[in-house]
Amino acid sequence: MIDHRNSAVPIDPVKLDRLAEVAVKVGLGLRPGQDLLLTAPAIALPLVRRIAVHAYKAGAGIVTPILSDEEMTLARYRYGQDNSFDRAANWLYEGMAKAFSDNTARLAIVGDNPMLLSGEDPSKVARASKANSMAYQPALEKIVNFDTNWNIIAYPSPSWAKQVFPDDPEDVAIGKLADAIFAASRVDREDAMGNWASHNAVLRERTNWLNGQRFRALQYSGPGIDLSIGLADGHEWEGGASLSKNGISCNANIPTEEVFTTPHCRRVFGHVVSSKPLSYQGTLIDNIAVRFEDGKIVDAKASRGAEVLNKVLDTDEGARRLGEVALVPHSSPISQSGLLFYNTLFDENAASHIALGQCYSKCFVNGAQLTPQQIAAQGGNQSLIHIDWMIGSAETDIDGILADGSKVPVFRKGEWAK
Repeated sequence: MIDHRNSAVPIDPVKLDRLAEVAVKVGLGLRPGQDLLLTAPAIALPLVRRIAVHAYKAGAGIVTPILSDEEMTLARYRYGQDNSFDRAANWLYEGMAKAFSDNTARLAIVGDNPMLLSGEDPSKVARASKANSMAYQPALEKIVNFDTNWNIIAYPSPSWAKQVFPDDPEDVAIGKLADAIFAASRVDREDAMGNWASHNAVLRERTNWLNGQRFRALQYSGPGIDLSIGLADGHEWEGGASLSKNGISCNANIPTEEVFTTPHCRRVFGHVVSSKPLSYQGTLIDNIAVRFEDGKIVDAKASRGAEVLNKVLDTDEGARRLGEVALVPHSSPISQSGLLFYNTLFDENAASHIALGQCYSKCFVNGAQLTPQQIAAQGGNQSLIHIDWMIGSAETDIDGILADGSKVPVFRKGEWAK
């Protein structure tokens, strides 16, 4: 295949266009007449423009981009009034929630420097994060409940590239990160649409098998892990393409290698350690070690970033409980790349993981018809946060526990047992 890059353009424009097309057609499944709300770093404008082209070609109504900028973000932390960190732009998120209620599709492009806020006042970072989470909740609920079709993709910004490849010149680092994003997003080869159809079919086989088993719990064992994760009553495994409540099939995450469901937030017992660092709002949290009793984290440690971890756990009652459990084989392409992306969209697809906080109502049988009260009664968790962190490795064994207590091998040495 011809490499269309040159030294002045480290990002292959052909593959960037493929990513935009896949985001619109596979990620969103955008329908004619449907509006699109898009958020992105300003540096990602080359990708934003290609998405707009493909969206309008697909019949989009109105494409509305909202751009952010790292320098403007830093200006707030350095010069903003102290009391402003307890507030957020409620009006913006209320508008987003209304848009999603009116069937507007949602696309997010990530690409900011993951360590952007590492040098800022951690108290301000935590306060701003909490205020933002509270303000965003009405819109977030419509996303996690799949009221509309949504998708997240990534763009290789210079500041992010230098975090992943610190020893390379900037243009080389950007090119390497771009190649890694394109490969993980399955747009590095021709017929990206066909590649995604095949990949979704494989993930659907996995979810069909898991849903047929009706496991009561998953039992994890391995170095630093002795953990039982009860599964929510009436849970349903999801993976790859999902049907949103508006009837549109979408791939919410590109890339994705996971199959996932809702744990029972009151039936998690044992201890577990993280297998990869978690990058969270400018802080790297490493060697997380937690212990669960009756679904709640009662003891939490980390060799790095422990203060931030504990602030996260104190966000609300649901922050110490699980909202997601996901299975990813150690042989996944992102794992095999050997890269730490410092971005959960990628790093969560390198290893089996769990998520603190809010559950997905989508991961229940007939979830679209369940009320929040019914979801809670069946073991679904509620929280302002949803934070994934990785616990799987090449040494992880996982057994599914059936209603009669018998065990079925699910993972052996980090790979699917069947």
